[in-house]
Amino acid sequence: MLKHCSVVALLTLCFASAGAWAGTALLVPVTINTSSIAGKTGSLDFNFNPGPLASQNASLEIVGFSADGTFEGAPNLIGDVSGGTLPTNVLFDNGTAFNDYFQDFTFGNELSFNLLLFGSAVTSPNGTSASGSAFAFSMFSDQAGTSPTLTSDLNNGFAFITNINRDGTLTTTDYSSETAIGAVSETPEPPPVLLLISGIAVIFIIVNFGRKPGLRSGQVSVHG
Repeated sequence: MLKHCSVVALLTLCFASAGAWAGTALLVPVTINTSSIAGKTGSLDFNFNPGPLASQNASLEIVGFSADGTFEGAPNLIGDVSGGTLPTNVLFDNGTAFNDYFQDFTFGNELSFNLLLFGSAVTSPNGTSASGSAFAFSMFSDQAGTSPTLTSDLNNGFAFITNINRDGTLTTTDYSSETAIGAVSETPEPPPVLLLISGIAVIFIIVNFGRKPGLRSGQVSVHG
């Protein structure tokens, strides 16, 4: 009984600490009606870049991507882009001037995703940076990315742009009548070090408290 109480206490401490020390991320939901171009193979373009002058550190993650269309081939990545490939999460940092994720895509009736924005530019804006950072999303009716679709911005092809302002707030400019940008909400962003500590704690618990009675250290339990 004491061991089980210790397990609960340790898990509670780890995850409560992560919540207490977590920074604030801003979540922006995006839904786009692509039914008018369903079946067309074109391309999607996501980029997140610092402004032309000094910008405070910021990161953006595309999470929860969902669509009834299909990705074609491998994406083309430029700059500080990491993580997985869509529809899994993709992470952008603003450490270089141009950070871009471009991939061919056969459109369905709808696509949606969330923008998760975090970093010191969001959690603790310094008020002295000369530029913010900007995320832009574009859709094209060709695989070369030269023919913008579902947008009034025929020069750059942006469906919408979300700016992180110098005071940490967000401003979104929508160029597409088919794009619906949801309300911005706050969500905790656990620091990676606390997630690592929590993961180590879980492994420790499994190894030390999950061992079957009668097993000695070094023995392996085989499950049939």
